[in-house]
Amino acid sequence: MDKKVLIDCRDVSLGYEGQALWEHLSFQVKSGDYLCIVGENGSGKSTLLRSLLGLMRPMAGTIEMDRRLRAGAIGYLPQQTRAQRDFPATVTEVVLSGFLSSKGLKFFYTPAEKSQALMHMGKMGILELKDRCYRELSGGQQQRVLLSRALCAAGELLILDEPVTGLDPAAAQDLYRTLHYLNSKEGLAIVMVTHDMQNALRYGTSILHAGHRQWFFGTAEEYLLSPYGKRFGGDRS
Repeated sequence: MDKKVLIDCRDVSLGYEGQALWEHLSFQVKSGDYLCIVGENGSGKSTLLRSLLGLMRPMAGTIEMDRRLRAGAIGYLPQQTRAQRDFPATVTEVVLSGFLSSKGLKFFYTPAEKSQALMHMGKMGILELKDRCYRELSGGQQQRVLLSRALCAAGELLILDEPVTGLDPAAAQDLYRTLHYLNSKEGLAIVMVTHDMQNALRYGTSILHAGHRQWFFGTAEEYLLSPYGKRFGGDRS
């Protein structure tokens, strides 16, 4: 059975003020995929994410999204700023805010949305934190709150920007296991920017390497055989 194409990026160039960071980029994200975007700093990874989120237009080529994604059904977990870490709201308020992009001019959460938020908090193991102040939590707990929030917005796709930055190793591995569960058991497609090559190769079904106008897209096995994979010395152990 063919998987549904969620993102179809065709012959795309991306950049700023006429300076391309990506050229002739083509790849697809399908239902259930786990795509890890890797590469050097300044190579255009965040620029690509902004384009996938509809915040930037390609300089050339096309990025086509599934109809539900065009309507906003994308869960997004950005890198946190210091101000966001100190946000004075309860865990429940933060999680519920994931529904805001789909509410239009409606300002009240429905019983179904409140129930769904509780379900996602339970899935992330943070239900007992629902009345706690967000800024009082550990970094790992905050990431689980933000992931619950992203799940409230997600239809079939989660986009994450360096989700383990600032986490201790145990919390990082815990988050990776959670993402693996969401991908393998619940069929959620994941697109993640990361510098963690070992876990990208362990969990990713495909790798997109950003290399200053040059790029690679393929399976983790193909990546290991490519010049990029050999240079990084990654393995799936």
